[in-house]
Amino acid sequence: MATKSVWLFSIGMVVLAGALAPSAAVAQGYPAVRGVSPTAPGAKLSKDAQAADPAETVHVIVRFNHTDEAAWDVSLSASHGLVHKHFKNTQAVAAEMPASALKQLANDPSVAYVSIDRPVGARGGPGPGGPGGPQQGDGVASISTNPEYTADAVNAPAVWAQGYYGTGVAVAVIDSGIMNLPDLGPQKGSPQRILYNASFPATLAGGTQDSFGHGTHVAGLIGGNGSHSIGKPFSRTFLGVAPNVNLINLRVLDGNGQGTDSTVIEAIEAAIALKNTYNIRVINLSLGRPIWESYQQDPLCQAAEAAWQAGIVVVVAAGNAGRNQNLNPEGYGTIEAPGNDPYVITVGAMNTMHTASVTDDVMTSYSSKGPSLIDQVAKPDLVAPGNLVTSLLKGGSALQTQNPTFFTPNSFYHYALDASPSPDYMPLSGTSMAAGVTSGAVALLLQAQPQLSPDQVKALLMYSAQRSYFPRVSTATDPVTGAQFVSHYDLLTVGAGYLDIAATLNNVATVGRTIPSGTAMSPVVSFDPNSGNVTLVTDQTALWGRSAPFAASGVYGENAFVGGVNGTTALWGRTAILGADDPSGFSALWGTTALWGRATPDAATALWGRTVVDSQAALSASAITDAN
Repeated sequence: MATKSVWLFSIGMVVLAGALAPSAAVAQGYPAVRGVSPTAPGAKLSKDAQAADPAETVHVIVRFNHTDEAAWDVSLSASHGLVHKHFKNTQAVAAEMPASALKQLANDPSVAYVSIDRPVGARGGPGPGGPGGPQQGDGVASISTNPEYTADAVNAPAVWAQGYYGTGVAVAVIDSGIMNLPDLGPQKGSPQRILYNASFPATLAGGTQDSFGHGTHVAGLIGGNGSHSIGKPFSRTFLGVAPNVNLINLRVLDGNGQGTDSTVIEAIEAAIALKNTYNIRVINLSLGRPIWESYQQDPLCQAAEAAWQAGIVVVVAAGNAGRNQNLNPEGYGTIEAPGNDPYVITVGAMNTMHTASVTDDVMTSYSSKGPSLIDQVAKPDLVAPGNLVTSLLKGGSALQTQNPTFFTPNSFYHYALDASPSPDYMPLSGTSMAAGVTSGAVALLLQAQPQLSPDQVKALLMYSAQRSYFPRVSTATDPVTGAQFVSHYDLLTVGAGYLDIAATLNNVATVGRTIPSGTAMSPVVSFDPNSGNVTLVTDQTALWGRSAPFAASGVYGENAFVGGVNGTTALWGRTAILGADDPSGFSALWGTTALWGRATPDAATALWGRTVVDSQAALSASAITDAN
């Protein structure tokens, strides 16, 4: 990372959520390592790789410090490794090799970093539950009897009124696949909208078809045209945010919503290669996994950065672990990779409370909160609708068959029919859904302003986000256990605020021309336990603070940290996140038992467990997708 500078505040500045099956890691050949904590910066061999059983064969991702691909293979061969894939954009390979040879490989001077090829999963689904609560598929689920909103809440209709529907822009959906349903079909007089299909690996059962149902649901939130809910018989039409956008179907998750780092990286590489052919301007990653090392070493984060540098906006789900209280009582420090990368747009989930108006919307309790482990990056960047939102149903998918009591009633949107299950639509919850909504919004912006770079898009979205009507605190009650969860509306919970794409487009004319040069990397949070002060530290290449519109007050709001400034570099005082009347949030985050009260590796172990398998179990236990 480049030299950092302090961002001064002058106050004028899935299983998954649908849980991941704990057995999946073992089934895919990942060792059940013991005593694992995230890797410290500077190490060449990740902690989970170091702890691998020497008798086992492991799947790894190896990054090199040169571009000679033939030499990559030579290095792996010398360590008895078998190369499966080359990743040109990140100078890396996916390979399998004896765990006993990992240290030898790490000692190769041309090797920059070696990590386990870890499992990833989708970050949205139907099953209510939580720590100690029932999980997806156990027969406990809820039916949404009131409408939840997506496009309305982010002000997309105002952009449609200006003639922008995402036309000509392509979004690469890296997920469980996309079914070619009528709602994703062409508008009158336009060509096919799913322009390209591929699966990674190519031998994935079912090919490019979505047997899980998650990717199709996300695609509908991005670009559904309402084909099965439009016309006189219907009381409501389910439109994606960019209803004429083009889609690129890059399937990486299997019928259980599971994949690996290497499959996601391969899909990202494909999106970069196809960028100019199909005008791919956005990648949607509604998936994730725990953080094991700095984003500067993490191969998944580095792949996301490569797409960003290639001119593609990367939108990532924050994760659904906000109810995980293993680290602190309010779920801080639960952001997942690759949402911890400072370049990408990381999105948390809001509950629209059954109304199109945003003034009554509240934060979902399960949405993961920052800062990120290891690097302490301030995340999420934005929040968007993601709770019990209705989108496309892939009939016969795992999400449907495993959750028969969770459905969209026909009467929800059809005047004449009863409350039997809709054959076309289904409600899901999670930051996966919020990411899809955001990707659609980015497509609208890029149709209107195609010259914008990824950093300019991110800066404009954050500057234009709405936050004036947020409460200071909201609570949610688990319908099964009765447990209460608290959300504080600080930047580590809601980021810059609620996505508003109409305000963003309007602001292009006013502040868009004044965006300073530089990146829009999310800042890093720094806590001084001696003074009790908290500061934001920004990379030297970042645009934040270089002009008035993009100063801290312009991005996070004048009143974001009421009562919290102690001196010229202080962000929050010792007793407040949002003011002296809210000390509990501050204590939860910065107290002696929280992130800065213990060593970072210890904190990560407490949050995610001591093994790859344990980390997946922790995600399963914190995968909340009920109505709050």
